Amino acid sequence: MFGIPRYYSPMTQVVLVGIVCFLCPGMFNALNGMGGGGQVDRTTGNNANTALYTAFIVFGIVGGSIVNLFGVRWTIAVSGLSYALYSGSYIYLNHTGNGAFTIAAGGVLGVGAGILWAAQGMIMVSYPREEEKGRYIAVFWMIFNLGGVIGGILPFAINYHSDTDTLSDSVYIAFVVLECVGAAMGLTLAPPGKVVRDDGSSVVLVKYTSGGREAVEIVKLFLNPMMLALIPMCFTSNFFYSYQFGPVNASIFNLRTRGFNNIFYWGAQMVGAYALSFLLDSRRMTRRMRGLIAFAIVAVFFNVVWGGTLKQQLKYTHGPLPDGTPTDYPGGLIDFLQHGRAAGPIVLYTLYGVGDALYQNFAYWLIGSLTNDGQKLSRYAGFYKGMQSLGSVVAWQLDAKGVSYLDQMIGNWVLLVISLGPMLYVVVTLKDHSEDALPADTVVKGNGIVEVYGETGDNSTRSATHLSDEEKAQQYVV
Repeated sequence: MFGIPRYYSPMTQVVLVGIVCFLCPGMFNALNGMGGGGQVDRTTGNNANTALYTAFIVFGIVGGSIVNLFGVRWTIAVSGLSYALYSGSYIYLNHTGNGAFTIAAGGVLGVGAGILWAAQGMIMVSYPREEEKGRYIAVFWMIFNLGGVIGGILPFAINYHSDTDTLSDSVYIAFVVLECVGAAMGLTLAPPGKVVRDDGSSVVLVKYTSGGREAVEIVKLFLNPMMLALIPMCFTSNFFYSYQFGPVNASIFNLRTRGFNNIFYWGAQMVGAYALSFLLDSRRMTRRMRGLIAFAIVAVFFNVVWGGTLKQQLKYTHGPLPDGTPTDYPGGLIDFLQHGRAAGPIVLYTLYGVGDALYQNFAYWLIGSLTNDGQKLSRYAGFYKGMQSLGSVVAWQLDAKGVSYLDQMIGNWVLLVISLGPMLYVVVTLKDHSEDALPADTVVKGNGIVEVYGETGDNSTRSATHLSDEEKAQQYVV
């Protein structure tokens, strides 16, 4: 029989941050998944995404340090509002045709998203115990992608009888409202130091009180061999979005079917994440063996899917153009009621969602396997999102500059293959345990945050989970 998790339990906090991401990034994903933000001319949407991910590169990397300095609640809440600003900017675009505000809002969103995802990554991979990380990642991923499912239902239902190729104001307003609610939900999160695992251990964070110290730690990320090896993986992990959402979804499907596709795309992510969690948390195998099997699944799955994509891409060269030129896909735009034409492309698009979940869940698990130090993981998560955003900047500009669909598709496939070698290197170096020990003179405060006062000289260490109740009884509120 399942009980209701404690408010201060790691699972409750992961569920809460999942709800925030369901309402903020989840809605953004649904909007982005329409291709060009739901506009027939994808130029503004592509340029807004370029501005977004350019800012995301910087604030993804420094986001972990910002979260370490200011805490998770307010950083997530304020960052969530940037999603509402971005969605609202499309209402202005609908009425003026001027994309400047949307592009600027994309830049603001890049700042907010970089910080939000650093906080989210820290919560998701540092709160659970080592043997629970796969399950916690899956729980988050399912809740988060439920946002994309709901976000797909909205344009599908509202535009069901519409012949236009542009989303209406009512859809954008619905997104804005939901994203504002999501931002407010950030304030429901507990301070990390008050979170206590079911075994009684605290979620311990090292408290660096200096921005200068954080700057040094950011520089160290670029000297860390494991982080450097994972750059191709990070760069590739969202690169395919621009191709899947634009040259595929927005180019061969009509508007209502794009929303219909997104229901399955994001829903498939929930299934993929859930299925992979059983492997990643299996106690029957070593961590390295689990990693090797997961790696093989990701490698084979993606290569098969891109093979099917190549076959489909060879049938057409462009989608509907702003001057009214229709797509050259055989038979024109696909409607989901055209069962004979729609089945194959929709199944392939759904498999894109499964692949995304497999790749990113494995990536988060891999990063979470490198350390249990929450503060390091906040930086690692930020580094992951920053390098991921660098790839996204390149990808969205390829589409914005009119690079052929076939070249974009081949580029995605090549990048995937390149990322596999370094990823495998990290997998084979994994150890079964990565528990971080703290200096013996470290004082753990009541909320689990620690302050390091100096070296004792005896080189002795002890796990933070084994510190005395007297040490943990001291209160320090951040």
